Amino acid sequence: MYVEYVNARVHGMSSRLITIHGFERLIAQPSLDGIITELEKTPYREEIVEARILHTGIGCIEYALRKNLLKTYRKVFALVEGEKSARYITIFLKKWDVQNIKTIIRGKNIQAPNEVISGCLIPAGTMDETTLIELVKQPDVRAVVDLMATWDIEYAVPLTRYIGEFFEQNKIGTLEYALDEYYFESSLKELSGKRQDDRVVCDLIGTEIDTRNLKTALMMIRDSVPADDAALFLLKGGKEINTGMILDMVRTKKIPDAVRLLESTSYRFLQSVPDIEVSGGKISVLEKELDRYLIRKGIAMFRGDPLSFTIVIGYLWAKLNEITNIRVISRCREAGMPDELMESEIFYV
Repeated sequence: MYVEYVNARVHGMSSRLITIHGFERLIAQPSLDGIITELEKTPYREEIVEARILHTGIGCIEYALRKNLLKTYRKVFALVEGEKSARYITIFLKKWDVQNIKTIIRGKNIQAPNEVISGCLIPAGTMDETTLIELVKQPDVRAVVDLMATWDIEYAVPLTRYIGEFFEQNKIGTLEYALDEYYFESSLKELSGKRQDDRVVCDLIGTEIDTRNLKTALMMIRDSVPADDAALFLLKGGKEINTGMILDMVRTKKIPDAVRLLESTSYRFLQSVPDIEVSGGKISVLEKELDRYLIRKGIAMFRGDPLSFTIVIGYLWAKLNEITNIRVISRCREAGMPDELMESEIFYV
C-alpha cells in the first residue's frame, strides 16, 4: 500500500531528528560558534556549511534552519503529491502562508526594510519564494493586498474584507485576525468528510483554535479589555472551548479566576501553575503550557495508526518543534541566559 511506503519513508526521516542528548550537547556549548560547530555534526550540516559563507552568529543559524525546514517540507510533500492525502499536508503548510503574509504586512506597517522582511520569511507553504518576494517589494499594506487580489491569491479575500477597518483603527491585529479566521474556517471545511484521518486532523485543528482563543482570553484579561471587545477576536470551531466560556473567563477580570473555569475541560492542567506565577498579569507561563499541550498533541499523531497518513502530520510537528528548540537555544545563548533557564524554555518529545 502507498500509505505504508510513505510512512516508512517518514519514519526513516524521523530517525534523523535531534535526540535529547543532542539538545544537551547544543546547550552545553559556551558560544554561538560552538552551537554552529555542533550543528555541523547533525543533519543540518549541509545548510550550516552554506550559511557560514553568507552569515555569522545567530544569522548563520537562522538561515540554516529556514533552509533545512523548507527542504524537509518539500521532501515530505513530494511523497504525497497527487494523492488524496496531500490535502492534509497542504492544510499544515498553509500555516506558513498565513505566517509569511503576517510577516509582510507587519513589516510594511512599520516601514521595515525589504531585506529585513525577506529574511524573516519561510517559503514552505503554497506560496513560492518568487511570489513572496514580489509582495515584499510593494510599498505598503494596501499595495500588498491589491497585488494578492490581482493574482487571485485566496488570502486576498479576507484581507480585502477587513482592510477598511484596518485603516480606520490602524490596528494590524485586524488583518491578522482575518487571516487566522480564514485559515481555520477553510481548513475545517476541507475536513468535513467522514474519513478517520479527517476526524483526527479536524480534532487537532479544533485544539489549536482552543489554544488560540485561550491565549486571547488571557491577553484580554491582562489588558483589561471588555468582554464585548474580546468577542471580536475569537475564532470559531474550537474542540472544547466555546465562545461563551471564553467570554466568561474575560469577565472574571482575574487570570487565576479565569483559569479555574477550565476545571471541566482538558485545559485544567493550567490550574497547576501557581497563582504567584501569574500575579500582576503575567501570562507567559500559561501561554507556554498551552503551546506544549498543542505540540504534544500534534506529535502524538506520529505514534498513531501505522496505516494513517496523519503520521506524516505528526512528523512535521516534531520537525517544527526541533527547529523551535534550536532557535530557542541559540537565542538564549546569545542573550547570555544560564543553562538551567535555557533548558526550561525548550520542549523535549
